[in-house]
Amino acid sequence: MIKILKYTEYLYLIVAFFSLYRIFTDWNVDRNSAYLFCFFAVVSTGMFFFRRNYRKKFEQRKQDN
Repeated sequence: MIKILKYTEYLYLIVAFFSLYRIFTDWNVDRNSAYLFCFFAVVSTGMFFFRRNYRKKFEQRKQDN
């Protein structure tokens, strides 16, 4: 279970990096699309840190029992 949680963290980072790539490539071509990917990058980065914190609390709780 913990390994799955660790992999999902990094999926959020992959989405964030892909979004950053799309921001840089689409900024001068399609500004509305770039803004959408800005939103995805911010949310994905936040979700990465949220899930990482959640996993560490889960691991700590498992060790305490």
